[in-house]
Amino acid sequence: MAQEKRDYYEVLGVAKGASDDELKKAYRRLAKQYHPDLHPNDKEAEEKFKEINEAYDVLKDPDKRARYDQFGFSGVDPNFGGGAGGDPFGGSGFDVSDIFDSFFGGFGGGRRSNPNAPRRGSDIETTVVISFEEAAKGCRKEVTFQQIETCDECHGSGAAAGSSPTTCPQCHGTGQIHINQRTPFGMMQTARTCDRCGGKGKIIENPCKKCGGTGRVRRHRTIEINIPAGIDDERILNVSGKGNVGLNGGPNGDLHVYVNIRPHELFERRGNDVWCEMPVTFVQACLGAEVTVPTLDGKVRYTIHEGTQPGDVFKLKGKGIPILGGRGRGDQYVQITIEVPKNLNQKQKEALRAFDELTDEKNYQKNKKFFSRLKELFGEDK
Repeated sequence: MAQEKRDYYEVLGVAKGASDDELKKAYRRLAKQYHPDLHPNDKEAEEKFKEINEAYDVLKDPDKRARYDQFGFSGVDPNFGGGAGGDPFGGSGFDVSDIFDSFFGGFGGGRRSNPNAPRRGSDIETTVVISFEEAAKGCRKEVTFQQIETCDECHGSGAAAGSSPTTCPQCHGTGQIHINQRTPFGMMQTARTCDRCGGKGKIIENPCKKCGGTGRVRRHRTIEINIPAGIDDERILNVSGKGNVGLNGGPNGDLHVYVNIRPHELFERRGNDVWCEMPVTFVQACLGAEVTVPTLDGKVRYTIHEGTQPGDVFKLKGKGIPILGGRGRGDQYVQITIEVPKNLNQKQKEALRAFDELTDEKNYQKNKKFFSRLKELFGEDK
């Protein structure tokens, strides 16, 4: 038994009246959580990722969202309101401007645009997950997305091979019909969408079987894009002309790629600087030592000074993140943590006690200041 579809608002975890910004934030959070790159061979995560993209594809489009809110899943079904073959891309034939035309058409308002005029294709979105190092150094990465393209069977005409669209005899290619009405105020002219051609101005008697007469098909595409060095998490890359195909010869829309960066085990990014913690032994901190420090460029040697304290920070200049679109790099900051040894044997414990007997207040400046301040605040111990 097929699994019942979940409400699109429920899928994204937003209220029905959610704003565009709330929808976008919810989509980006969930797409990052269930992205296939983060869950290889996980069918459940893959299905959730598809469900999230399907929901956002409908709700981000004002026309599709309005139809979904009114009619539910049937409102965004490929065969909804489209006659033969339907229109899987939102062509229900209804236009809210028809309402205004019917009221204001007689006063010179409500003019409709030419249905055959070129129109730019809509923008589309996808996500890509990259590593911390790839973000820092830049890389080439493949991205996948669903794109509406011109049907290669009918070359966008919508008509089957050997036939072609004809001008609608009812509206004569204008996409609308005008009606003169006598009113108490005189003759008024109203306009509405042509019900024969659905406002397209053309009739397809023999629709293309591949695209159902729309002239467009949805395809799964994979392209390689360039990710610049220094890009930060949740930045958006715009790939011009890789969005949905335009109408009537109009240009394609763009592809927006949301970049998600996997956290690193050692490094943390703060602006263009990189921070990391460096554990050293008690003896190394006391006597000073040359230690190996990891950086984005590989390992480097650094000498910590004698008497290094927990929390001390040293800087490796120019070892941070490249400045996006500019010159130079941030720095790397290394914070010292001192590891207290565990599981000491008897001989080691005796050596430490002997060491402790050889030290006094001059060896522990912070300890001395702490107890001095404690005495000022609370007096001598009773």
